[in-house]
Amino acid sequence: MNLKNKKEDLKQKPTAEVPQLFTFSKLNYFIFIFGLISIFFGYIIMSTGEVNSFQSLTLAPIFLFTGYIILIPLSLIIERKKN
Repeated sequence: MNLKNKKEDLKQKPTAEVPQLFTFSKLNYFIFIFGLISIFFGYIIMSTGEVNSFQSLTLAPIFLFTGYIILIPLSLIIERKKN
């Protein structure tokens, strides 16, 4: 009888839900992928341009800055509200 009561007690106890702290939505993944693409194009533009050209000194750093400093951190910070 004692074993039977323990089994019933285990069945009746509610399970505690563990909060998921690092759940990302599709928006987070989309922004992260877009940031990686921006970084990739920044390095491609930098490597194909001449040393002192507009392409290497201005355009490529804009892509790299946007990817590293804006898009990647934004993808980690943004939270979607659950309805």
